[in-house]
Amino acid sequence: MRQLKILLTNYWLLIVFLVLKMVIQFVVVNPVYELHRDEFLYLDQANHLSAGYISVPPFLSWISSVIFFLGGSVFWIRFFPALFGAMTIFFAWLTVEELHGKIYSKILVSCALLFSVFIRLNILFQPNAFDILAWTSIFYFLIRFIRTENNKWLFYLAIAFVLGFYNKYNVLFVMVGLLVGLALTKKRTVFLNKYFYISFLLAVLLILPNLYWQVVSHFPVIHHMQALKNTQLDYTSTSGFLIDQLLFMGGSLFVVIAALVGLSAHKKFSDYRVIVIAYFVVILMYVFLKAKSYYALGLYPVLLVFGSVYLETILSSAWKKYVIILLILVNFAGFSLSYDLILPIQKPSSIIENKDKFEKVGLLKWNDGKNHHIPQDFADMQGWVEMADKSLQAYLGLPEEEKMQTLIFCDNYGQAGALNYYNRGKMPEAYSASTDYIFWIPRNKDIKNVLLVGNLPDNKIVSMFREVKLMGTVESEFAIEKNTRIYLLLGANEDFSRLFYETMDSRISNFDIF
Repeated sequence: MRQLKILLTNYWLLIVFLVLKMVIQFVVVNPVYELHRDEFLYLDQANHLSAGYISVPPFLSWISSVIFFLGGSVFWIRFFPALFGAMTIFFAWLTVEELHGKIYSKILVSCALLFSVFIRLNILFQPNAFDILAWTSIFYFLIRFIRTENNKWLFYLAIAFVLGFYNKYNVLFVMVGLLVGLALTKKRTVFLNKYFYISFLLAVLLILPNLYWQVVSHFPVIHHMQALKNTQLDYTSTSGFLIDQLLFMGGSLFVVIAALVGLSAHKKFSDYRVIVIAYFVVILMYVFLKAKSYYALGLYPVLLVFGSVYLETILSSAWKKYVIILLILVNFAGFSLSYDLILPIQKPSSIIENKDKFEKVGLLKWNDGKNHHIPQDFADMQGWVEMADKSLQAYLGLPEEEKMQTLIFCDNYGQAGALNYYNRGKMPEAYSASTDYIFWIPRNKDIKNVLLVGNLPDNKIVSMFREVKLMGTVESEFAIEKNTRIYLLLGANEDFSRLFYETMDSRISNFDIF
């Protein structure tokens, strides 16, 4: 009880920030928005636990299992990315303490993380939320090791890396950056430390299950990255990437600049120059590889920490309070100018009324290169419940004896995942030929009917069925899936099942699944 009292006395403000972070993450999502298409895929992975998946490592499948254990409600789906965001603030606060920062720097870094682009990442159940936390904790454990030279922090760093690796392979870039930084500074003596190699070996042993899965699965990560490059990364530009780095930080840009200056020149931070080297190495790697700009966001929490402590250090006592308060206000002002653009807080009708504001910054342009009514990410959070309801009604209308021989098949993973989430326990699993769903299709079913969500196949396939019925259409005005149709293909002939499975096997062997 006494320890709890001490904790509350020393960290009551941190607790306020953590609670505020959790609350804000829920209130910035307007109830008209549903889950995002990507979230359905990660939730479905809980039903097919594995050491790896086509597009991501398995960490989110473990969290999904916990979510369904807790009931599977939208509350718990929103809870975990919010929790990862709160823990990022927690690690940033601890890092400030390691650098002997005081209350002003703690408040500044907490506000910078709370009112920033990170709030957007912590809405969605995607790998990005934990990715930021993993990077921040890796930096924290490295700083603790540098300050104390206690080898246990190398083991904690290895565990943080392993968890980050199982969440998103992106964490490899920060590790490469840190290794280069260590090699180029006086901290290269770590390479003579046997515990460095023991920690490294521990990390390798822990990630072996996923590495083995990649090998036996013919390295799907390579095929996925190639598909990503062809469809998205080739269209990124160096200037766009670098400009985004400035825009991401918004009102906290001065704090980041202060961090880069302090880490490069201030004597107090000389032991930590490995971090500023790592920053530039990672940025250069991403520029060379034409990475998405948000891949680098994990670098900024630690920079916000160093920038806050540096400013607190160099400012005189007379000016410290006023400058820190001013920076907090600038940060909040910058956030207040853009929060309604990056967060799904407005109804679609309100966005349309203010479309010029969204159009001016390119938020209404979708992947098809055209402007639409609302941002694409927001449109990806509409229409799923309607689709699931209409699909369920179509399935329930089938004769009881035919339901077990009916395949539920969708054009894309978002459709399949939405049906599986909203209709779980009410109808069999839906599948797709995209991403991991193609591997989950049962191969022992004699298919007599197909409940199809999406476009009709060609006439050759359609002719294999006795009857085709249009059962419904997604009518949600602002959904990216608007006009998606739901069909029942009834009475398949004896050749259909063989042709279907052969087609799926061919697509798998050719990695035609993205």
